[in-house]
Formats: sequence, structure tokens, C-alpha cells
Amino acid sequence: MPTANGEPFLEALWDSRTLACVVLVAEAIAAALSLSPGTQIGWISFGITSFMTQWTALLTLAGLYIFRHHLRQARPVTIAKFTLALLLIAAALVLFVAMAVVGGGWSMGTRNWLELLLRTEGIALTVGLLGMWAFHTHWRARQYAIRAKQFELEALRARIQPHFLFNTLNTGAALVRLNPARAECLLMDLAELFRATLAGPEHILLSKELDIAKHYLDIEQLRFGERLSIVWKVPDAIPPVTVPSLSIQPLVENAIRHGVELRPGASQIVVEVRQTSDTIVVEVSSPLPPDKTTARTGHQVGLAAVRARLHDLDSRMGLQTMTQGDQFLAALHAPLAEIPSR
Repeated sequence: MPTANGEPFLEALWDSRTLACVVLVAEAIAAALSLSPGTQIGWISFGITSFMTQWTALLTLAGLYIFRHHLRQARPVTIAKFTLALLLIAAALVLFVAMAVVGGGWSMGTRNWLELLLRTEGIALTVGLLGMWAFHTHWRARQYAIRAKQFELEALRARIQPHFLFNTLNTGAALVRLNPARAECLLMDLAELFRATLAGPEHILLSKELDIAKHYLDIEQLRFGERLSIVWKVPDAIPPVTVPSLSIQPLVENAIRHGVELRPGASQIVVEVRQTSDTIVVEVSSPLPPDKTTARTGHQVGLAAVRARLHDLDSRMGLQTMTQGDQFLAALHAPLAEIPSR
């Protein structure tokens, strides 16, 4: 299930697990070539072959990183062809450097430079095609997993808790006569919440996602009255970071359902946004109900789907939860990714 945009395809290459696999596969290829018939078996042969395979792989990845801006809008098939061409060029370059350093004392069963070059390029082409097939298979599996999470997102968008809707409408009906202005605000917040949950892009700006959470909390604050107070610790300028749609609203909904609703007294929810050198964190803290065991189970069940969806949509994102005293903390971590040049 390929995408029209190659950016997520390239991002998968910089994943630490992908880089580790590239290094390990290159080392395995070096070992296989060193043990093949017609070659000198020994540590020197293995060391030179390892040098060539590792540098070929690293130069290919370096080339992809250098041209990443030009490849962002390319299709995965185009990126695969470009990668294969880079691999062949890198293999030839590394071969010439290795032969210049080692000289004629080592060769893969022949001293003919042209034959050696053709053999090296043939090996690189075979390995490259196998690598492209393996990565394509992995990419398809990853796309199917993301697609499954998208179905969950659609279900999340269509799932407005009936009791939340009924309570909101009842609150609005009660406010129509007592305070028409507040009733109007409640209905406007409800309309904005429905607009965001029933339609929208897969990723949105963090500021927009915080607005959705604010609309939800404004409705709940009208419903709970003095029982609920909300503190926003948000900087004036929020970085233009994109996050998956409906990734923060479930955190505040979780705080209401498993915290505020189960407490008889007053409760306070704190939404804090803070930034480090390369990460932005959105933390939602809410009080625990008297029965902390039940609360802990409810929290984990509700947030497990959010955590899995974040990881599948973007492996650099994460959700951490913890209990600190009588508070439950849920923190969403998002990378400060560079803004693509247009």
C-alpha cells in the first residue's frame, strides 16, 4: 500500500533498528564472501571485505540523507531505484579505494580489474535487489499496520460517548434559561468538537489538537461546575509540530472519566506543554480517585490504544504514564521535526 509521499519511507531508514539491521546484514555479507570458494580464508580477507561492505552501505545511506529534501515528494518506487543506483556507485568507489590501498595482494579470485569490478557490481546488484524486496515487504507490512490504526482512528472519530453527549445536551438545556450566553458557548464548543472528531486530516498542528482538547474540557467544566478546575500551562508560541489527530483529546477524556467522575470532591486537571532541545512534551495530570487500584486499571486500558497508535503512526512519538502521589500523569512526547522546505 504505497504512499504518494516518500517522506515516511525515508524516515523509516533513519530508525535505529533499521540502521542496526543494515550494519548486521553488511557484516553477514562480508562473512559469506570471505568463506566463498576461490577466496583467501583469513582475518585479512574478512577485514577487507567487511571494510568494503560496511562503507558501501554507509555511503549509500549518506547519499540518501544528502538528497533527502529532493526525495521527500518522490514515490517509494523512485526512491528504491535511486537507492539501487547509489549502491552500485558506492560499491565501485569503495572497490577502487580498497584496491588502491591493498594493491594487487588481494582480489576476489582474479587480478583482472574489469572482471573484479563486474563481479563486485553483480554482487551489489543482487544484494540491492534482495534488500529492496525485503524492505518493500517490511514497508507493506508497516503500511497495513498503519491502515489498521487508521480504522481505529475512524472508529474513535465516530465514537462520541452517549453519556457525554446526553449530559452535554442536558447541561445546555438547563443553561438556556439561566444563562443563555454560557449555553451558546457550550453548543459552540460541542460543534467544534464534533467537527474535529468526525472529519479531519491524519496529522494536525499541535496547537489545533490543543484547541480540540480545550473545547472538550470547556464542556466538561460547565457540566461539573465548581467540582472541576483546569490549569493550562501553555507557552505563548507553540512550535509548528504536527501530531496525530485525536492524540491529546483522549488524554483529557481519560482524566475526566477515570479521575474527576470518580471523585466526590473538587478536582483539578493541569495541561502543561514544555519544550526541550529536540522534543516537545504535552503532560496531562489529574487526581486519582479514592480506589487507586481501580483507577490504575482503567487508566491503562484506556491509554494502551493511544500508545500503540502513536508508535505505529510515528515511531519517534511516545506516551508515558505514571502515578505520582495522588496524581496520575500522562505525557505525550513528540519530536521537533524540521519543517519541510517548499
